[in-house]
Amino acid sequence: MSENREPGPAGRSPTVADVLALPVLAGGEPRVVAGEEHVDRPVRWVHITELTDPASFLKGGELVLTTGMPLPDDPAGVRRYVDELAAVGAAALVIELVRRYHRPPDALVGACRARGLPLVTLARDVNFLEVTQVVHTLILGHQAEAMRRTQGVHEAFTALTLRGAGPEEVLRAAAGMSGRTVVLEDLVHRALVCEAPGSTAGAALTDWERRSRTTPVTDRAGVSGPEEWLTAPVEYQGERWGRVVMLPAVPSGRAFGPEDVTVLERTAMALTIARLTRPTPWERTAHRNVLRDLVEQRHRAPGDARARVAALGLPAEHARFVAVLADLPAQEDTGAAETRLCGELTATGAQVLVGLLSPTRLGVLLALRPSRPWREAVEQVSRTALDAAPGATVCAGSPAGDLADVARSFREAARVAEATAPGLPLPSGRSFHERSDIGLRGLLFALRDDLRVQDYAERQLGPLLDHDARHGTDLVATLRGYLDAAGNKTVAARSAGLSRETVYQRLRTIERLLGRDLESGEQRTELHAALHAVDALRARPHPGDRDR
Repeated sequence: MSENREPGPAGRSPTVADVLALPVLAGGEPRVVAGEEHVDRPVRWVHITELTDPASFLKGGELVLTTGMPLPDDPAGVRRYVDELAAVGAAALVIELVRRYHRPPDALVGACRARGLPLVTLARDVNFLEVTQVVHTLILGHQAEAMRRTQGVHEAFTALTLRGAGPEEVLRAAAGMSGRTVVLEDLVHRALVCEAPGSTAGAALTDWERRSRTTPVTDRAGVSGPEEWLTAPVEYQGERWGRVVMLPAVPSGRAFGPEDVTVLERTAMALTIARLTRPTPWERTAHRNVLRDLVEQRHRAPGDARARVAALGLPAEHARFVAVLADLPAQEDTGAAETRLCGELTATGAQVLVGLLSPTRLGVLLALRPSRPWREAVEQVSRTALDAAPGATVCAGSPAGDLADVARSFREAARVAEATAPGLPLPSGRSFHERSDIGLRGLLFALRDDLRVQDYAERQLGPLLDHDARHGTDLVATLRGYLDAAGNKTVAARSAGLSRETVYQRLRTIERLLGRDLESGEQRTELHAALHAVDALRARPHPGDRDR
Protein backbone atom coordinates (compact mmCIF):
# COMPACT_ATOMS: atom_id res chain seq x y z
CA MET A 1 0.00 0.00 0.00
CA SER A 2 3.03 2.27 0.21
CA GLU A 3 2.58 3.27 -3.42
CA ASN A 4 -0.60 5.14 -2.36
CA ARG A 5 1.13 7.26 0.26
CA GLU A 6 2.05 10.12 -1.99
CA PRO A 7 2.89 13.27 -0.05
CA GLY A 8 0.52 16.19 -0.37
CA PRO A 9 1.73 19.56 -1.61
CA ALA A 10 4.03 21.24 0.90
CA GLY A 11 2.56 24.00 3.00
CA ARG A 12 -1.14 23.04 2.81
CA SER A 13 -3.62 20.28 3.51
CA PRO A 14 -4.50 17.84 0.70
CA THR A 15 -7.41 19.06 -1.40
CA VAL A 16 -10.23 17.16 -3.08
CA ALA A 17 -8.22 17.25 -6.31
CA ASP A 18 -5.13 15.89 -4.52
CA VAL A 19 -7.11 12.99 -3.05
CA LEU A 20 -8.74 12.11 -6.39
CA ALA A 21 -5.27 11.83 -7.91
CA LEU A 22 -4.16 9.19 -5.39
CA PRO A 23 -3.74 5.70 -6.94
CA VAL A 24 -6.18 4.23 -4.43
CA LEU A 25 -8.97 6.36 -5.93
CA ALA A 26 -7.65 6.78 -9.44
CA GLY A 27 -8.38 3.11 -10.08
CA GLY A 28 -12.09 3.84 -9.66
CA GLU A 29 -11.96 6.26 -12.62
CA PRO A 30 -13.23 9.27 -10.67
CA ARG A 31 -15.05 12.01 -12.57
CA VAL A 32 -16.19 15.35 -11.17
CA VAL A 33 -19.71 15.95 -12.47
CA ALA A 34 -20.67 18.98 -10.34
CA GLY A 35 -18.87 21.63 -8.31
CA GLU A 36 -15.69 21.41 -10.39
CA GLU A 37 -14.75 24.93 -9.33
CA HIS A 38 -14.45 23.82 -5.69
CA VAL A 39 -12.12 20.82 -5.94
CA ASP A 40 -9.41 22.95 -4.27
CA ARG A 41 -11.22 22.58 -0.95
CA PRO A 42 -9.02 21.03 1.76
CA VAL A 43 -9.95 17.55 2.98
CA ARG A 44 -9.92 17.32 6.77
CA TRP A 45 -11.08 13.72 7.08
CA VAL A 46 -12.79 10.85 5.20
CA HIS A 47 -16.27 9.60 6.21
CA ILE A 48 -17.90 6.42 4.85
CA THR A 49 -21.68 6.49 5.21
CA GLU A 50 -24.78 4.63 4.18
CA LEU A 51 -27.07 6.78 6.33
CA THR A 52 -29.84 9.02 5.05
CA ASP A 53 -28.70 11.82 7.37
CA PRO A 54 -24.86 11.67 7.46
CA ALA A 55 -24.51 15.40 8.09
CA SER A 56 -25.31 14.92 11.78
CA PHE A 57 -22.02 13.00 12.14
CA LEU A 58 -19.84 15.52 10.29
CA LYS A 59 -17.89 18.59 11.46
CA GLY A 60 -16.86 20.01 8.08
CA GLY A 61 -14.11 19.30 5.60
CA GLU A 62 -14.94 15.62 5.19
CA LEU A 63 -14.74 13.66 1.94
CA VAL A 64 -18.01 11.68 2.09
CA LEU A 65 -17.89 8.21 0.46
CA THR A 66 -21.13 6.35 -0.34
CA THR A 67 -22.38 3.55 -2.59
CA GLY A 68 -25.55 5.59 -3.17
CA MET A 69 -27.74 3.01 -1.41
CA PRO A 70 -29.16 5.44 1.20
CA LEU A 71 -30.03 8.23 -1.23
CA PRO A 72 -33.73 9.21 -1.14
CA ASP A 73 -35.81 8.33 -4.18
CA ASP A 74 -37.63 11.66 -4.42
CA PRO A 75 -35.89 14.84 -5.71
CA ALA A 76 -36.92 16.80 -2.60
CA GLY A 77 -35.24 14.21 -0.38
CA VAL A 78 -32.10 14.35 -2.54
CA ARG A 79 -31.99 18.14 -2.30
CA ARG A 80 -32.38 17.94 1.48
CA TYR A 81 -29.56 15.35 1.67
CA VAL A 82 -27.22 17.64 -0.33
CA ASP A 83 -28.31 20.78 1.54
CA GLU A 84 -27.37 19.19 4.84
CA LEU A 85 -23.94 18.14 3.54
CA ALA A 86 -23.29 21.59 2.11
CA ALA A 87 -24.50 23.31 5.28
CA VAL A 88 -22.09 21.38 7.48
CA GLY A 89 -19.19 22.13 5.10
CA ALA A 90 -18.45 18.75 3.57
CA ALA A 91 -15.50 18.89 1.19
CA ALA A 92 -17.07 16.65 -1.49
CA LEU A 93 -19.48 13.77 -2.07
CA VAL A 94 -18.09 10.64 -3.77
CA ILE A 95 -20.63 8.09 -5.06
CA GLU A 96 -19.99 4.66 -6.59
CA LEU A 97 -21.86 3.86 -9.81
CA VAL A 98 -21.64 0.11 -9.28
CA ARG A 99 -24.52 -1.18 -7.15
CA ARG A 100 -27.60 1.07 -7.10
CA TYR A 101 -26.74 3.54 -9.85
CA HIS A 102 -24.91 3.34 -13.14
CA ARG A 103 -25.23 7.07 -13.84
CA PRO A 104 -25.63 9.86 -11.31
CA PRO A 105 -29.25 10.89 -10.68
CA ASP A 106 -30.11 14.22 -12.31
CA ALA A 107 -31.59 15.47 -9.03
CA LEU A 108 -28.29 14.76 -7.24
CA VAL A 109 -26.22 16.48 -9.92
CA GLY A 110 -28.54 19.49 -9.94
CA ALA A 111 -28.57 19.80 -6.14
CA CYS A 112 -24.76 19.56 -5.88
CA ARG A 113 -24.33 22.09 -8.66
CA ALA A 114 -26.76 24.47 -6.96
CA ARG A 115 -24.91 24.27 -3.62
CA GLY A 116 -21.40 24.23 -5.08
CA LEU A 117 -20.69 20.83 -3.55
CA PRO A 118 -18.21 18.77 -5.61
CA LEU A 119 -19.89 15.52 -6.75
CA VAL A 120 -17.49 12.77 -7.81
CA THR A 121 -18.58 9.54 -9.47
CA LEU A 122 -16.60 6.29 -9.45
CA ALA A 123 -17.14 4.01 -12.44
CA ARG A 124 -15.40 1.06 -10.75
CA ASP A 125 -15.57 -0.58 -7.39
CA VAL A 126 -13.15 0.97 -4.84
CA ASN A 127 -12.19 -0.29 -1.37
CA PHE A 128 -13.50 2.56 0.80
CA LEU A 129 -11.61 1.30 3.86
CA GLU A 130 -8.33 1.44 1.96
CA VAL A 131 -9.20 4.95 0.73
CA THR A 132 -9.86 5.99 4.33
CA GLN A 133 -6.59 4.55 5.56
CA VAL A 134 -4.48 6.14 2.82
CA VAL A 135 -6.07 9.57 3.03
CA HIS A 136 -6.01 9.64 6.83
CA THR A 137 -2.34 8.71 6.77
CA LEU A 138 -1.74 11.55 4.32
CA ILE A 139 -3.71 14.03 6.45
CA LEU A 140 -2.04 13.02 9.70
CA GLY A 141 1.35 13.18 8.06
CA HIS A 142 0.56 16.67 6.82
CA GLN A 143 -0.62 17.75 10.26
CA ALA A 144 2.57 16.45 11.87
CA GLU A 145 4.67 18.24 9.25
CA ALA A 146 2.61 21.41 9.71
CA MET A 147 3.24 21.24 13.46
CA ARG A 148 6.98 20.87 12.85
CA ARG A 149 6.97 23.83 10.49
CA THR A 150 4.94 25.92 12.94
CA GLN A 151 7.40 25.08 15.70
CA GLY A 152 10.22 26.08 13.38
CA VAL A 153 8.50 29.43 12.70
CA HIS A 154 8.16 30.12 16.44
CA GLU A 155 11.78 29.21 17.09
CA ALA A 156 13.05 31.35 14.21
CA PHE A 157 11.19 34.47 15.33
CA THR A 158 12.16 33.91 18.95
CA ALA A 159 15.80 33.84 17.86
CA LEU A 160 15.32 37.04 15.84
CA THR A 161 13.77 38.79 18.83
CA LEU A 162 16.50 37.68 21.24
CA ARG A 163 19.13 38.84 18.75
CA GLY A 164 17.53 42.28 18.53
CA ALA A 165 16.87 42.00 14.80
CA GLY A 166 15.62 45.11 13.02
CA PRO A 167 12.58 45.35 10.75
CA GLU A 168 14.51 44.54 7.57
CA GLU A 169 15.80 41.25 8.98
CA VAL A 170 12.41 40.32 10.44
CA LEU A 171 10.60 40.93 7.15
CA ARG A 172 13.30 39.12 5.21
CA ALA A 173 12.72 36.07 7.40
CA ALA A 174 8.93 36.31 6.95
CA ALA A 175 9.24 36.57 3.18
CA GLY A 176 11.63 33.63 3.10
CA MET A 177 9.31 31.41 5.18
CA SER A 178 6.15 32.26 3.26
CA GLY A 179 7.55 32.77 -0.23
CA ARG A 180 5.42 35.92 -0.43
CA THR A 181 6.02 39.66 -0.52
CA VAL A 182 5.86 41.22 2.96
CA VAL A 183 5.57 44.98 3.56
CA LEU A 184 5.79 47.07 6.75
CA GLU A 185 3.82 50.33 6.69
CA ASP A 186 3.11 53.05 9.25
CA LEU A 187 -0.21 54.65 10.19
CA VAL A 188 -0.22 57.03 7.23
CA HIS A 189 0.32 54.16 4.78
CA ARG A 190 3.98 54.82 3.97
CA ALA A 191 5.74 51.56 3.07
CA LEU A 192 8.95 51.57 5.12
CA VAL A 193 10.28 48.09 4.37
CA CYS A 194 9.47 45.73 1.49
CA GLU A 195 10.83 42.22 1.04
CA ALA A 196 9.77 40.71 -2.29
CA PRO A 197 11.34 37.27 -2.88
CA GLY A 198 11.64 36.38 -6.54
CA SER A 199 10.18 39.68 -7.77
CA THR A 200 10.84 43.41 -7.66
CA ALA A 201 9.73 45.91 -5.04
CA GLY A 202 8.31 48.03 -7.84
CA ALA A 203 5.68 45.44 -8.68
CA ALA A 204 4.59 45.23 -5.04
CA LEU A 205 4.71 48.95 -4.13
CA THR A 206 3.23 50.59 -7.22
CA ASP A 207 0.42 52.97 -6.18
CA TRP A 208 0.91 51.70 -2.63
CA GLU A 209 -0.90 54.39 -0.62
CA ARG A 210 -4.13 54.20 -2.61
CA ARG A 211 -4.18 50.40 -2.55
CA SER A 212 -3.41 50.33 1.15
CA ARG A 213 -6.17 52.80 1.99
CA THR A 214 -8.72 50.55 0.27
CA THR A 215 -7.67 47.67 2.56
CA PRO A 216 -9.42 47.99 5.93
CA VAL A 217 -7.36 47.84 9.10
CA THR A 218 -8.02 44.74 11.23
CA ASP A 219 -7.53 44.16 14.96
CA ARG A 220 -5.86 40.80 14.38
CA ALA A 221 -4.31 38.87 11.54
CA GLY A 222 -6.83 38.45 8.76
CA VAL A 223 -7.56 38.86 5.06
CA SER A 224 -9.23 42.08 3.91
CA GLY A 225 -9.55 44.52 1.03
CA PRO A 226 -10.17 44.15 -2.70
CA GLU A 227 -6.77 42.53 -3.25
CA GLU A 228 -7.28 40.18 -0.28
CA TRP A 229 -4.17 41.19 1.63
CA LEU A 230 -3.29 39.31 4.81
CA THR A 231 -2.54 41.97 7.45
CA ALA A 232 -1.65 42.13 11.13
CA PRO A 233 -1.31 45.20 13.39
CA VAL A 234 2.03 46.38 14.80
CA GLU A 235 1.81 48.28 18.09
CA TYR A 236 4.02 50.68 20.01
CA GLN A 237 3.49 51.31 23.72
CA GLY A 238 0.00 49.84 23.61
CA GLU A 239 -1.20 51.84 20.60
CA ARG A 240 -1.42 50.92 16.95
CA TRP A 241 1.73 52.07 15.15
CA GLY A 242 1.19 50.51 11.71
CA ARG A 243 0.76 47.09 10.21
CA VAL A 244 2.58 44.34 8.38
CA VAL A 245 1.10 43.14 5.09
CA MET A 246 1.53 39.85 3.25
CA LEU A 247 0.53 40.07 -0.40
CA PRO A 248 -1.23 37.27 -2.29
CA ALA A 249 0.92 35.04 -4.44
CA VAL A 250 1.07 36.21 -8.05
CA PRO A 251 0.49 34.72 -10.56
CA SER A 252 -0.26 31.39 -8.84
CA GLY A 253 -2.99 32.90 -6.66
CA ARG A 254 -2.24 30.37 -3.89
CA ALA A 255 -4.64 31.06 -1.02
CA PHE A 256 -3.34 32.00 2.42
CA GLY A 257 -3.13 29.07 4.80
CA PRO A 258 -2.79 28.70 8.57
CA GLU A 259 0.98 28.68 8.28
CA ASP A 260 0.93 32.06 6.51
CA VAL A 261 -1.20 33.46 9.34
CA THR A 262 1.25 32.09 11.91
CA VAL A 263 4.20 33.65 10.10
CA LEU A 264 2.49 37.03 9.89
CA GLU A 265 1.37 36.96 13.54
CA ARG A 266 4.91 36.18 14.69
CA THR A 267 6.25 38.86 12.35
CA ALA A 268 3.92 41.44 13.91
CA MET A 269 4.89 40.32 17.40
CA ALA A 270 8.62 40.51 16.63
CA LEU A 271 8.17 43.98 15.12
CA THR A 272 6.18 45.18 18.11
CA ILE A 273 8.99 44.10 20.44
CA ALA A 274 11.66 45.52 18.15
CA ARG A 275 9.80 48.84 18.05
CA LEU A 276 10.24 49.08 21.82
CA THR A 277 13.89 48.04 21.93
CA ARG A 278 15.40 49.86 18.93
CA PRO A 279 15.76 53.61 19.53
CA THR A 280 16.18 54.69 15.90
CA PRO A 281 12.80 55.52 14.33
CA TRP A 282 12.10 53.12 11.50
CA GLU A 283 11.10 55.99 9.25
CA ARG A 284 14.69 57.24 9.48
CA THR A 285 16.03 53.79 8.61
CA ALA A 286 13.67 53.58 5.63
CA HIS A 287 14.87 56.97 4.33
CA ARG A 288 18.51 55.95 4.78
CA ASN A 289 18.06 52.69 2.91
CA VAL A 290 16.26 54.27 -0.04
CA LEU A 291 18.78 57.11 -0.28
CA ARG A 292 21.74 54.74 -0.19
CA ASP A 293 20.17 52.53 -2.83
CA LEU A 294 19.58 55.59 -5.03
CA VAL A 295 23.12 56.86 -4.54
CA GLU A 296 24.67 53.46 -5.26
CA GLN A 297 22.12 52.57 -7.97
CA ARG A 298 21.24 49.26 -6.35
CA HIS A 299 17.64 48.96 -7.55
CA ARG A 300 16.97 45.72 -9.44
CA ALA A 301 14.53 47.28 -11.93
CA PRO A 302 13.86 50.85 -13.15
CA GLY A 303 10.41 50.92 -11.58
CA ASP A 304 11.72 49.91 -8.15
CA ALA A 305 13.15 53.35 -7.36
CA ARG A 306 9.97 55.16 -8.35
CA ALA A 307 7.74 52.75 -6.43
CA ARG A 308 9.87 52.86 -3.26
CA VAL A 309 10.16 56.65 -3.25
CA ALA A 310 6.43 57.08 -3.89
CA ALA A 311 5.60 54.53 -1.18
CA LEU A 312 7.45 56.79 1.29
CA GLY A 313 5.25 59.72 0.32
CA LEU A 314 7.55 61.54 -2.11
CA PRO A 315 6.32 62.38 -5.63
CA ALA A 316 8.14 60.15 -8.10
CA GLU A 317 6.67 61.58 -11.31
CA HIS A 318 6.45 65.12 -12.74
CA ALA A 319 9.08 66.45 -10.36
CA ARG A 320 12.69 67.62 -10.35
CA PHE A 321 15.10 66.17 -7.80
CA VAL A 322 18.09 67.85 -6.16
CA ALA A 323 20.71 66.09 -4.05
CA VAL A 324 22.01 67.97 -1.00
CA LEU A 325 24.82 66.84 1.31
CA ALA A 326 25.49 68.20 4.79
CA ASP A 327 28.88 67.27 6.25
CA LEU A 328 28.60 67.54 10.03
CA PRO A 329 31.23 68.63 12.55
CA ALA A 330 33.03 65.75 14.26
CA GLN A 331 31.46 66.47 17.65
CA GLU A 332 27.89 66.54 16.28
CA ASP A 333 25.34 63.93 17.39
CA THR A 334 24.55 62.80 13.86
CA GLY A 335 21.43 60.80 14.76
CA ALA A 336 19.90 63.75 16.57
CA ALA A 337 20.86 66.10 13.74
CA GLU A 338 19.23 63.74 11.23
CA THR A 339 15.99 63.62 13.23
CA ARG A 340 15.95 67.42 13.77
CA LEU A 341 16.60 68.16 10.11
CA CYS A 342 13.91 65.79 8.88
CA GLY A 343 11.38 67.12 11.38
CA GLU A 344 12.09 70.76 10.61
CA LEU A 345 12.03 70.25 6.85
CA THR A 346 8.78 68.29 7.05
CA ALA A 347 7.27 71.08 9.14
CA THR A 348 8.02 73.56 6.33
CA GLY A 349 6.13 71.40 3.86
CA ALA A 350 9.26 70.37 1.97
CA GLN A 351 9.03 67.03 0.18
CA VAL A 352 12.27 65.34 1.14
CA LEU A 353 14.00 62.14 2.10
CA VAL A 354 16.65 62.63 4.79
CA GLY A 355 19.15 60.01 5.89
CA LEU A 356 22.72 59.41 7.02
CA LEU A 357 24.87 58.26 4.12
CA SER A 358 27.96 57.85 6.32
CA PRO A 359 28.83 58.54 9.97
CA THR A 360 29.23 62.29 9.41
CA ARG A 361 27.37 62.95 6.16
CA LEU A 362 23.65 63.62 5.86
CA GLY A 363 21.98 63.17 2.51
CA VAL A 364 18.83 64.99 1.45
CA LEU A 365 16.79 64.25 -1.66
CA LEU A 366 14.57 67.21 -2.45
CA ALA A 367 11.56 66.78 -4.78
CA LEU A 368 10.38 70.00 -6.44
CA ARG A 369 7.69 71.13 -8.79
CA PRO A 370 9.33 71.71 -12.18
CA SER A 371 8.42 75.40 -12.03
CA ARG A 372 10.02 76.13 -8.63
CA PRO A 373 13.52 77.70 -8.67
CA TRP A 374 15.77 74.99 -7.31
CA ARG A 375 18.38 77.23 -5.68
CA GLU A 376 15.67 78.87 -3.62
CA ALA A 377 14.51 75.47 -2.37
CA VAL A 378 18.07 74.30 -1.66
CA GLU A 379 18.76 77.51 0.26
CA GLN A 380 15.81 76.70 2.54
CA VAL A 381 17.16 73.18 3.08
CA SER A 382 20.67 74.51 3.69
CA ARG A 383 19.63 77.08 6.30
CA THR A 384 17.50 74.47 8.04
CA ALA A 385 20.47 72.09 8.06
CA LEU A 386 22.73 74.78 9.52
CA ASP A 387 20.15 75.47 12.22
CA ALA A 388 19.93 71.76 13.03
CA ALA A 389 23.72 71.28 12.96
CA PRO A 390 25.69 74.54 13.28
CA GLY A 391 29.07 74.30 11.62
CA ALA A 392 27.91 71.90 8.91
CA THR A 393 29.11 72.31 5.33
CA VAL A 394 26.26 72.09 2.83
CA CYS A 395 26.78 71.23 -0.84
CA ALA A 396 24.29 70.63 -3.64
CA GLY A 397 24.27 68.92 -6.99
CA SER A 398 22.43 70.25 -10.00
CA PRO A 399 18.80 69.18 -10.59
CA ALA A 400 17.89 65.74 -11.96
CA GLY A 401 14.84 65.46 -14.19
CA ASP A 402 14.17 61.85 -13.20
CA LEU A 403 14.95 59.49 -10.34
CA ALA A 404 17.22 57.57 -12.66
CA ASP A 405 19.49 60.67 -12.72
CA VAL A 406 19.52 61.22 -8.94
CA ALA A 407 22.77 59.27 -8.51
CA ARG A 408 24.48 61.78 -10.82
CA SER A 409 23.21 64.70 -8.69
CA PHE A 410 24.57 63.03 -5.53
CA ARG A 411 27.93 62.39 -7.21
CA GLU A 412 28.12 66.03 -8.20
CA ALA A 413 27.29 67.18 -4.67
CA ALA A 414 29.98 64.83 -3.32
CA ARG A 415 32.57 66.28 -5.71
CA VAL A 416 31.64 69.78 -4.59
CA ALA A 417 32.06 68.65 -0.95
CA GLU A 418 35.48 67.18 -1.74
CA ALA A 419 36.57 70.47 -3.31
CA THR A 420 35.17 72.71 -0.57
CA ALA A 421 38.29 73.90 1.22
CA PRO A 422 37.96 75.40 4.70
CA GLY A 423 37.13 79.06 4.46
CA LEU A 424 36.04 78.87 0.84
CA PRO A 425 33.92 82.01 0.43
CA LEU A 426 30.26 81.77 -0.56
CA PRO A 427 28.43 84.13 -2.90
CA SER A 428 26.46 86.77 -1.05
CA GLY A 429 23.08 85.53 0.22
CA ARG A 430 23.88 81.85 -0.26
CA SER A 431 24.64 79.32 2.49
CA PHE A 432 25.50 76.28 0.37
CA HIS A 433 28.19 75.37 -2.14
CA GLU A 434 27.53 74.23 -5.70
CA ARG A 435 29.65 73.29 -8.68
CA SER A 436 30.06 76.84 -9.96
CA ASP A 437 31.85 77.82 -6.71
CA ILE A 438 34.72 75.42 -7.32
CA GLY A 439 37.69 77.18 -8.95
CA LEU A 440 41.40 76.41 -8.97
CA ARG A 441 41.65 76.47 -5.19
CA GLY A 442 38.79 74.02 -4.82
CA LEU A 443 40.13 71.77 -7.55
CA LEU A 444 43.53 71.52 -5.87
CA PHE A 445 41.89 70.93 -2.51
CA ALA A 446 39.94 68.02 -3.98
CA LEU A 447 43.18 66.63 -5.47
CA ARG A 448 45.30 67.23 -2.39
CA ASP A 449 45.96 63.51 -1.83
CA ASP A 450 47.22 63.01 -5.38
CA LEU A 451 50.99 62.43 -5.32
CA ARG A 452 51.38 64.44 -8.51
CA VAL A 453 49.92 67.54 -6.84
CA GLN A 454 52.16 67.03 -3.81
CA ASP A 455 55.20 66.61 -6.05
CA TYR A 456 54.31 69.75 -8.00
CA ALA A 457 53.98 71.84 -4.85
CA GLU A 458 57.29 70.58 -3.50
CA ARG A 459 59.17 71.18 -6.76
CA GLN A 460 57.83 74.70 -7.09
CA LEU A 461 58.08 75.91 -3.48
CA GLY A 462 60.22 73.38 -1.57
CA PRO A 463 63.40 75.52 -1.39
CA LEU A 464 61.43 78.53 -0.16
CA LEU A 465 59.61 76.49 2.49
CA ASP A 466 62.93 74.98 3.62
CA HIS A 467 64.52 78.45 3.91
CA ASP A 468 61.65 79.78 6.04
CA ALA A 469 61.84 76.71 8.28
CA ARG A 470 65.66 77.00 8.81
CA HIS A 471 65.93 80.79 9.22
CA GLY A 472 62.57 81.73 10.71
CA THR A 473 61.77 84.02 7.80
CA ASP A 474 58.37 84.47 6.17
CA LEU A 475 59.23 84.69 2.49
CA VAL A 476 56.24 82.48 1.54
CA ALA A 477 53.89 85.14 2.95
CA THR A 478 55.68 87.83 0.95
CA LEU A 479 55.34 85.74 -2.22
CA ARG A 480 51.64 85.17 -1.50
CA GLY A 481 50.99 88.87 -1.02
CA TYR A 482 52.83 89.73 -4.22
CA LEU A 483 50.94 87.12 -6.29
CA ASP A 484 47.58 88.09 -4.73
CA ALA A 485 48.34 91.67 -5.81
CA ALA A 486 48.80 90.41 -9.39
CA GLY A 487 52.51 91.37 -9.36
CA ASN A 488 51.98 94.92 -8.07
CA LYS A 489 54.86 95.49 -5.63
CA THR A 490 53.41 98.71 -4.21
CA VAL A 491 50.09 97.06 -3.35
CA ALA A 492 51.90 94.05 -1.90
CA ALA A 493 54.08 96.29 0.32
CA ARG A 494 51.06 98.25 1.55
CA SER A 495 49.10 95.06 2.34
CA ALA A 496 52.05 93.59 4.27
CA GLY A 497 52.82 96.84 6.12
CA LEU A 498 56.37 96.85 4.74
CA SER A 499 58.43 99.35 2.83
CA ARG A 500 58.74 98.89 -0.90
CA GLU A 501 62.51 98.40 -0.59
CA THR A 502 62.00 95.56 1.88
CA VAL A 503 59.54 93.89 -0.45
CA TYR A 504 61.92 94.36 -3.43
CA GLN A 505 64.77 92.78 -1.45
CA ARG A 506 62.63 89.81 -0.36
CA LEU A 507 61.36 89.21 -3.90
CA ARG A 508 64.95 89.10 -5.21
CA THR A 509 65.78 86.52 -2.54
CA ILE A 510 62.74 84.49 -3.56
CA GLU A 511 63.78 84.57 -7.23
CA ARG A 512 67.26 83.41 -6.28
CA LEU A 513 66.05 80.56 -4.05
CA LEU A 514 63.49 79.32 -6.57
CA GLY A 515 65.37 80.10 -9.74
CA ARG A 516 62.25 81.85 -11.07
CA ASP A 517 61.56 85.17 -12.81
CA LEU A 518 58.73 86.90 -10.99
CA GLU A 519 58.24 89.28 -13.89
CA SER A 520 57.04 86.34 -16.00
CA GLY A 521 53.26 86.06 -15.95
CA GLU A 522 53.41 82.33 -16.70
CA GLN A 523 55.85 81.65 -13.87
CA ARG A 524 53.79 83.74 -11.46
CA THR A 525 50.74 81.61 -12.41
CA GLU A 526 52.67 78.42 -11.75
CA LEU A 527 53.79 79.65 -8.33
CA HIS A 528 50.31 80.85 -7.44
CA ALA A 529 48.90 77.40 -8.26
CA ALA A 530 51.63 75.83 -6.14
CA LEU A 531 50.68 78.06 -3.20
CA HIS A 532 47.04 76.93 -3.48
CA ALA A 533 48.27 73.33 -3.50
CA VAL A 534 50.31 73.95 -0.32
CA ASP A 535 47.25 75.52 1.31
CA ALA A 536 45.19 72.45 0.41
CA LEU A 537 47.84 70.11 1.84
CA ARG A 538 48.03 72.10 5.08
CA ALA A 539 44.26 72.43 5.46
CA ARG A 540 42.48 70.55 8.22
CA PRO A 541 40.74 67.32 7.07
CA HIS A 542 37.38 67.88 5.49
CA PRO A 543 34.43 66.58 7.59
CA GLY A 544 33.58 64.05 4.91
CA ASP A 545 37.16 62.72 4.60
CA ARG A 546 36.79 60.20 7.43
CA ASP A 547 34.06 58.45 5.46
CA ARG A 548 35.76 58.15 2.10
